[in-house]
Amino acid sequence: MVGDVPVGGDAPITVQSMTNTPTSDAGATLDQIRRLEEAGADIVRVSCPDEESTAAFKTIAREARVPLVADIHFHYRRGVEAAQAGAACLRINPGNIGSPDRVREVIQAAKDHGCSMRIGVNAGSLEKDLLEKYGEPCPEAMVESALNHARILQDHDFHEFKISVKASDPFLTVAAYHQLAEAIDCPLHVGVTEAGPLRTGTIKSSIAMGNLLWAGIGDTIRVSLAADPVEEIKVGFDILKSLGLRHRGVNIIACPSCARQGFDVISTVGVLEERLAHVTTPMSLSIIGCVVNGPGEALYTDVGFTGGGKGVGMVYLNGAIAFKQDNAGMIDRIVELVEQKAAELDAAKAPAPAAAE
Repeated sequence: MVGDVPVGGDAPITVQSMTNTPTSDAGATLDQIRRLEEAGADIVRVSCPDEESTAAFKTIAREARVPLVADIHFHYRRGVEAAQAGAACLRINPGNIGSPDRVREVIQAAKDHGCSMRIGVNAGSLEKDLLEKYGEPCPEAMVESALNHARILQDHDFHEFKISVKASDPFLTVAAYHQLAEAIDCPLHVGVTEAGPLRTGTIKSSIAMGNLLWAGIGDTIRVSLAADPVEEIKVGFDILKSLGLRHRGVNIIACPSCARQGFDVISTVGVLEERLAHVTTPMSLSIIGCVVNGPGEALYTDVGFTGGGKGVGMVYLNGAIAFKQDNAGMIDRIVELVEQKAAELDAAKAPAPAAAE
């Protein structure tokens, strides 16, 4: 459990991100957490590099609506302070947290304050003895590091932990997680660390995480992008939606457009994506430029629009033809129809009111 969020077992795969504001600035950090919460973040990680940060963390943890993971590097005292300040989970990097005695102190703080822990192994910060043993970062070194530190937690009767073995190289990442999944049965936090800018980082993460999740490996994910943290949440959910593992918001199916298009597909989809970002109800929308694939795609979506001739297209609802719609008013009409459908779906899922006695 990370606060009140289950991780592992049959629980839904959770999506998380990390703040990049100075944690000592509680107001700015909370503002960013609010944006992540609105985007659907299940868990948010906050770095605690100094005493000023752990002091502010108490306010941040009290005000946040999702559980927070305190990210700890180099100084074990920050881990103890974060646990005392209300962290739901402590993330430690075994390669730089310090001696076994210091790790034990962090474990005791986690026990005392009901925190879970994440053993976070990175290819770029492995212990010196393992680098000397293996010669370079490799799956075997990363897994050995993880298992060594898992053993420390288990020896201290601490079992509320998850593990990550991340690298910036997708192939190294995938190989390490496959070996780790064979070696230990515990929740795994999956991701490609330092994946890069929005486009290339998304591609790297999708390749590696898609491979692992398709194989049933991974219980919580973080897409590490050099971009707005909200984009990490969006990409994370898109990866899960593409694999059919979790659904949130509108899944827009759209053609790349060609000379047959009856309207400007690309600009229309861009506007719709922005205007429908507030809809969290899982549902599907097809926006297809012409009648080659449009009717077929619309058969399997909640709302669909297929371009036609003379500035008029066809609207489909629940897979059936509904009415013709001119291109000029098409965006507003589709937004209205999607919002109506979302309301219907939400009402259908709502529990029935209790009968009066």
